[in-house]
This record gives sequence, C-alpha cells and structure tokens, in this order.
Amino acid sequence: MSETFTWKPSRLGLKLFAIILSVNVAISAGVFMAVSYSIDRGFLDYLNQAQERRALVLADGLVNRWQYHQSWEWLEREPERWPAVVRHALGRSHRDRPSPLGEARDFALRARDGRFIIPQQAQRTGDWHWLALKADEHVIGMLGFRPPQQMMERMESRFLERQQRNLLIIVVSLGIASLLLAGGLSWWLGRRARALAGATLRLTRGDYHTRLPERGRDELSRLARDFNVLAATLEASRDARARWVSDTAHELRTPLAVLRGEIEAMQDGIRPLNQENLTSLAQEVEQLERLVADLRLLSQSDAGALDIHLAPLNLSDSLQNRLADAERWLNDSGLRLNIEIDDGVMIHGDAQRLRQLWSNLLDNSCAYTDSPGSLHITLKRQGQQAVLTWEDSAPGVPKSELSRLTERLYRVEGSRNRASGGSGLGLSIASALIHAHGGTLEASDSALGGLRWTLRFPLLST
Repeated sequence: MSETFTWKPSRLGLKLFAIILSVNVAISAGVFMAVSYSIDRGFLDYLNQAQERRALVLADGLVNRWQYHQSWEWLEREPERWPAVVRHALGRSHRDRPSPLGEARDFALRARDGRFIIPQQAQRTGDWHWLALKADEHVIGMLGFRPPQQMMERMESRFLERQQRNLLIIVVSLGIASLLLAGGLSWWLGRRARALAGATLRLTRGDYHTRLPERGRDELSRLARDFNVLAATLEASRDARARWVSDTAHELRTPLAVLRGEIEAMQDGIRPLNQENLTSLAQEVEQLERLVADLRLLSQSDAGALDIHLAPLNLSDSLQNRLADAERWLNDSGLRLNIEIDDGVMIHGDAQRLRQLWSNLLDNSCAYTDSPGSLHITLKRQGQQAVLTWEDSAPGVPKSELSRLTERLYRVEGSRNRASGGSGLGLSIASALIHAHGGTLEASDSALGGLRWTLRFPLLST
C-alpha cells in the first residue's frame, strides 16, 4: 500500500536550518574579512620588499652609468631616456607588459647638491624614500622611490579588486552551498524526528505494532532500533498481561466451581452435610487461599515490595533441614534422594523464604517425576558464589520449553504435565525468591533423564 508523501516543516528542522545557515554565514563572513585583511596587509608587505629590491637593483645600474659618464649630464640633457634606463636596469624590455611596480614614474633621482634630475618638472611632492648612490665611497646622488602605500589605488585596480572579487564569488558560492546543506540536513533530520514523534504518539495510544525503519548505523538508527525493541517489549508485555489475567481467572474458576458444585449438592440433599464433605470443602478453600497467596507474592515481587529480610545465613543447614523434613514426602513419591552438600556455605538470606523455595522445588520434582525415580542435589562453593544443582530423573522437558518454565501459569505440553499438577506458579515463585536473594536460576537437561536446575547465590563476604 503506497503512502502519500506530504512535506511539512518541523520546528526542529527550522531551528536546525536557521542554526546551520547562521553559523555558515558567520564563518563565511569571517573568512572573507580575514582573507581580505590578510591580502591587504600581506600584499602591502610584499610590495614594500619588492619595491626596495627594485630600488637597489636600479641604484647599482645608475652607479655604473655614472662611473661611465662621470656625471648626470647625459640624463639631464635627455630625460626621456629615464624609462628605458629603468627598464634596462630592472631587466625588462620595451615589449614587456607594464608592471604595477618598478615603473619609471615611481622613481626619482637627485644630484649630490639636492637638485632634481628626474623628474625635472614640479611633480616632486609625495612621501619619497631615498637611497644614497655611492661611487668610491662618495655620494654621487640620491635615488628616490615611492612607498607602495601611495600606489595602492593602482594596485587595487589591477590586482586587489580582482582578488577580492574572486573571493567574494567564493564566499557567495559557499553561502549557497551552506543554504542547500542546511536545508537538506534540516529536512532529513526533521523528517526522521517527525517519524519518531508520530510513532511515539501511536505507541502511547496503544498501537504496539508500530515500528520504525532501521536504516544506517548512526545514532538515529540505533534510536529507531531501541524504539522497535521497546515497542516489541510493550507488545509482549500486553500479551503476557492478557494471558496472565485469562489464566488467573481460569485458575480461580476451577476451585470456585468445585466449591459451588459441592455446596449446591449439599443444598439439594444429594450429598449429606457431614464432616467428610466439609473437609473436602475446606481443602478447596485452602487451595484457593494458596493460589491467592501465590498471586499476591508474585505481584509484590513485580512491584519490588516482597517482604524479605536478609541476614547472614547458613545455606547448607537450611537446605539439609528442609530435605530431612521432606524425607517421608519423597519416599511416598517414590524418589530416592542423593545429596552432596558442603558444610558452612554462608550467604545473605531469609530463612522463611528459602524454606518456601525448597518446598516449591520439592513439590515440582515430586509432582512431575515418574516413580520410582531419583533426586540428586549438590551444593558447592565456586569462586564467590554458592552453586546448587537440583536434578531429577525422567521425564525431561524439550529444550524449546526450558526458557519458559518460570513463566507464570505455564505448563509443559507433554509428559511433565499432569492433571493433578499445581497452579503453575511454583517455579515462578521460586525464580522470584532466588532473584530476591541476588541469585540466578537456570534450567537445563539432567544426566538423570529429567530436569536440572542450577541456582547461584552470592557468598557472604568475609
């Protein structure tokens, strides 16, 4: 099904567009001003140095000519030769293009007595720099040259204006590129932000099927993956909650239906109102109370409000005492008990809750292990943990079902499922009690042919 595309600017996109564009424009303006200033100052320094070098070269040439003529009369008689003298001294021919530096009018020549030889006219004003011309350690004249500051108008018209124009073109191009970049980036981020906002809104309205496309490996893609995981978790939680309510209602309905049936039978006179029938009713009420208590314990565990008091406790004694009390129960169930328990295994624990844990595990083994069978229990220290293994004999559990054994009201379809089984909460309670002690519970196949539980508790630090 195709989706109609409508573009609508988001506030985030507009903010990003304004910020990126403003930053790029500010950078471009700063670059333009810095480069313009650098060109002005750097080029001026270059002109100063170049003009001084040309003046020195021209001075050497003029000294040589003076030594040949022994006077400046040759130049005073023919001042028109001055441009050619300058070009020749600077190594240029008349066919060379005019240079902004080293032109004849930028130099002046004075005789030793101070009179101007070049120029001979009245244009002698200006801030000239003078260089003494010496022959045989005697001053024969003064060579003047204009500083570059006075030639800047000509320089700007020939070079600086051209460079600044080119720089302006570059800056304008950069501004246009920044505009396109800011627009594209803001549109891209804004579109993904709108998609995330829309998906979040649908999620808050209960549409847990909402998913975001996962493209790329950037932070937004990881956010999309995390969002999808959150949506899948909420969907699974909703389904589990629905199953939980349905299964709880079913579990409560069974003892209530039995109670109602027996009471109605007594009311109708079908069953006599005697001690035996009242005992049967009391057993149904007791089962109902046990189920309600189990549900309450699990709800407290979910809320983190489970009533548990941890104190230094000898795990070895706690386990051995409960197994000793359950010896007759195990014999009646046809189970042979083998134990290997290290002495003095200390943890932080609650004696009452641990006894409840052992009872739930015993109840599970007795209810779901074929008779005659066996139960093998070991308790060892491993590093900083107390490791307890609880193994029973056949029947086993399919590997695909192992991870679901501690789910509430879950029963395995197969040989370990019995009509006489409990509420399906015993292993869920066992898992909650172990986690309340800071431990872990893991199910696996047993070498005895049944189920193996591995319990790990943190040892009491000494």
